[in-house]
Amino acid sequence: MTSRHPTGARTPALALAVGAALGGLLLAGAAPALAAAPGTVAAAAAVRPATQATVTVSGSGRAAAAPDVAVVSVGVEATRKTAKEAMAAQSAAAKALLAALREQGVADRDIRTESLSLSPVYAQSGGGESKVTGYQAGQSFSVKVRDIDRTGQIVSAVSDATGDAGRVNGVVFDVADPTGLRARAREAAHRDAHDKAAQHARLSGHRLGRLVSLTEGESVRPAPGAVPSAPADGGEGVPLAPGEIEEHVSVTAVYELV
Repeated sequence: MTSRHPTGARTPALALAVGAALGGLLLAGAAPALAAAPGTVAAAAAVRPATQATVTVSGSGRAAAAPDVAVVSVGVEATRKTAKEAMAAQSAAAKALLAALREQGVADRDIRTESLSLSPVYAQSGGGESKVTGYQAGQSFSVKVRDIDRTGQIVSAVSDATGDAGRVNGVVFDVADPTGLRARAREAAHRDAHDKAAQHARLSGHRLGRLVSLTEGESVRPAPGAVPSAPADGGEGVPLAPGEIEEHVSVTAVYELV
């Protein structure tokens, strides 16, 4: 007698067989995809763009102009037995100095006190000890002369007005507004950097590309030298040589090479 299993009893075995077959097909199909993954990564790396070649250069520029202003350093100094007497003598000489400047047409805004001092004067005694013998008072001024052709005349006027108490420490020539001078120096520095970069490109077999970055260094103006002065005889102006004023600018530029 043949026994028959109920239809529901065969269902789990059949489902298990079908699932195994499908699983095998899925695994077989996934293997080629997994094997191709390393090749895909390599291809992506191969098309990655190379780093752009660049050249970094420095440029320097210089511009010069005739000065249009002078700064005169003048002062007074007096030595007396007491501090009160020294300050009084210094004050009288300073008033004479300021009056002479105003008579020469120098405006108050162009006169500035730089220092004021009072100090004891010492002398060595026979026993080697220091002894106060008096006091020295002084005051120095910075005077801006906007008409530089009259600088020597102003120096002489100060010396005549203050006599032995007067001191002329020097004269410095400059430009009142260095903006234009600095702009010309900057243009020269930029041209210098561009010319250097173009030469490097040519020597390396490239063409000069776009400017990537440009950095300007601190502008430098060589300090004008102080011109020592001395009063001239006969009331004539002191002869002075203004020379010229220079401005230096440096830049650092980065260019692409194509």
